[in-house]
Amino acid sequence: MAMKSNQKAAKPATETGKKKMARFEAMGNALVEMSASGNPEILFELGMLYSTGRTGKIDLIAAHKWFNIAAAKGNDTARARREEIAVQMSKSEIASAQRAAREWITLH
Repeated sequence: MAMKSNQKAAKPATETGKKKMARFEAMGNALVEMSASGNPEILFELGMLYSTGRTGKIDLIAAHKWFNIAAAKGNDTARARREEIAVQMSKSEIASAQRAAREWITLH
């Protein structure tokens, strides 16, 4: 089917998807760097990035880790989100997330 002269060709999904994913990865990387400050709101945002897939894919272990750290720093909403995603995780996934959270807290 021929395009009409006033129609623009659509960009391939892979091209626009790569740009979008790169932007979210950059945002996620920036938040990870800022997480060293221990700011509970930044830590909560990291949990949201991973729990919703805004980083490119959903990673419940990483989300649980960041929600757990944010909750430990006093963010009550993070505590609730951590509990919500925990029901979707296996015991070994939760244990892995808890180990990662302890490691992060030890290093920071």
